[in-house]
Amino acid sequence: MFGIGELTILLLVIVAVLAVKRLPDLTRSAGKAARILKSEKRALKDEDSDRPQPSPRVIRGETTERDTP
Repeated sequence: MFGIGELTILLLVIVAVLAVKRLPDLTRSAGKAARILKSEKRALKDEDSDRPQPSPRVIRGETTERDTP
């Protein structure tokens, strides 16, 4: 019988043989996805830089004087 090591190697060979046909499509789609993510990141960055930054809010409250010795 086959051991764990032999079965693993056999499985890897089968996956490699079956994946050869689809490898160009997989790499092409991965490249498209990377370009889309990159452009979306750039668009978000540009959108954030175009938007004016809000001024800090001032919260009014009671003030107490400090006792100094």
